[in-house]
This record gives sequence, C-alpha cells and structure tokens, in this order.
Amino acid sequence: MSRVVVIISYRALADHIDTAMHEISKLIAIVQSVEPDCGGITMIRSSSDPSRITLVEHWPSQAIYSGPHMQQPHIQSFMQSARGFLAGPPDISFWDHVSGA
Repeated sequence: MSRVVVIISYRALADHIDTAMHEISKLIAIVQSVEPDCGGITMIRSSSDPSRITLVEHWPSQAIYSGPHMQQPHIQSFMQSARGFLAGPPDISFWDHVSGA
C-alpha cells in the first residue's frame, strides 16, 4: 500500500497563537498515541508569520485519513473547539512520495 503525505495548514487568530500551538500539540500527541495508522506528524511554523502553523502527516492512504481518522472523537472535538483560536478551517492537501527525485 502506498503512503500519502498530508499537509494541513492552519492560521491562528492573532491573539490566540499560543493557544493554537498548545491545542494542536495536544491533538498531535493524542493522534500519535491512539491511531496506529498514523505514520508520524511534524508541526512547523512560519518564521515570518507565527500565526501560520503547518502539520506534515504520514498516512497509509488518503481514504484512511479522510475516513476513519477524521471521524475520531478527538478530531471532532478539536474541530469544534478550534473555532475559538483558528481563523478558519485548515487547508488540507495530499501528496505522494516521489522516489528517485
């Protein structure tokens, strides 16, 4: 089964950047501890705009990410609470590994 890289780009509300970082970090810890399909998550933040937070995630397939992962209670809870610290929904894109490049 090929693996997919999922890029999730968030924009935190200007006065809630620390809260966004904290809540996203908590979510990462939960996902990595209870979802065995998750192949790892890295959080990065823009050097020029600290409100821009990006996750680089590794999953077995887009279907697993979009289906079972997104239906997890911790994901649903995060989506509800995120309205208080994020400027809107994230931009989510799916990427394939390219070997030999």
